[in-house]
Amino acid sequence: MIKIPRFRVDPALQGAPALGLWFAYRGDDLLVRLMEGDTRAPPFPHDVPLLEGLEALGLAPVRVQPLGWLDAVPCRSAELPPDAPVPPGFAYVSLRRLHGRIDPDVEAAAGTAYQVQYWDRTHQFCGICGAPLDLEIGRRSKRCTRCAHQHFPHVTPAIIVLVEDGPRILMTRQPRFPPGMYGLVAGFVEPGETFEACAQRETREETGIEIDDIRYFGSQPWPFPHQIMVGFFARRAGGELVVDHDELEEAAWFDRNALPKLPPPLSIARKLIDEWLAQRA
Repeated sequence: MIKIPRFRVDPALQGAPALGLWFAYRGDDLLVRLMEGDTRAPPFPHDVPLLEGLEALGLAPVRVQPLGWLDAVPCRSAELPPDAPVPPGFAYVSLRRLHGRIDPDVEAAAGTAYQVQYWDRTHQFCGICGAPLDLEIGRRSKRCTRCAHQHFPHVTPAIIVLVEDGPRILMTRQPRFPPGMYGLVAGFVEPGETFEACAQRETREETGIEIDDIRYFGSQPWPFPHQIMVGFFARRAGGELVVDHDELEEAAWFDRNALPKLPPPLSIARKLIDEWLAQRA
């Protein structure tokens, strides 16, 4: 059964009350309320503020954007200035550090908020003629005040693929990963390339392995800063493991009974691995 997300995008928020959830970013860090009585470092986030406006916390946002609805509660994003103060009982925490530590639907809204405010902040002028852009009310787009060219948020497609070979899977490690953790082959789609062709190319380039029987699994927005990850299963069709160390720190085959430290449960990499294990239980 497909789970219906509680968060739904709505760039208009027509008829929404002023009271709602605020996803406010200072740079890459989200404003979160601390759990009452929790003094651990780093701070453990509890939730995002439910307010009529950020002014109630002594904050003056640079830009505000409507996001959508979490159940019946309107959600808005805000860009805060670099010197925005820290309200009492709150902290600014990187969205990457929040991954898997907050409610999945709240995280979906937070990820959307980050992508929207990133686009809003980095697209103030037309890339064609250089004139200022005006935000179009009720839709997620901007229009040039001079040449009228319409600008939409960038969404960068990328693939991630679980390559199986009998009882083992191909796993990769990047230098930024936590110690001992491995993920899956992944990479960005090139212009004119299908998702399946990208999966074949990235696997070949990074590991020397050829794949076939490519099967769609699912997708996941990945707001770092504006990707959509498209997941696939595939089978090894040939080739020997040769690691591209310009892209990866390491790659190896792992038996299903001896897997390394896995990505966090909410990631599409982990969902692919868990589904593969469940199919072979």
